[in-house]
Amino acid sequence: MQEPGVIYERGLIGTYQDWCEPFSTYPRTYDLIHAAWLFSAISKRCSVEVVLMEMDRILRPEGAVIFCDSHAVLRTIQPLAKRLRWDARFEANRPGGSGRILVCVKKYWVEG
Repeated sequence: MQEPGVIYERGLIGTYQDWCEPFSTYPRTYDLIHAAWLFSAISKRCSVEVVLMEMDRILRPEGAVIFCDSHAVLRTIQPLAKRLRWDARFEANRPGGSGRILVCVKKYWVEG
């Protein structure tokens, strides 16, 4: 698969990932993960919880995940994201689309 040109034009590196498989990230963490219709596509292959934990592992503190999916799927993700100590909020519907957008930001926190 080719990465979109807009990513390279901005000096960024994009990747495609099979979220049902572990993703080698050493020594990197990521600032942004964009997941468009991801959970609708993989719901029969792996669990939402496992994928969110993998995202949490590779996402840097104060990094963001943008989920675009059906409202039913996003309603499932939101409470799980909050359990991971992510700020999770719904944004406006996508123009002309049937899905919604959920923006999650991983909090920077320390124990104690």
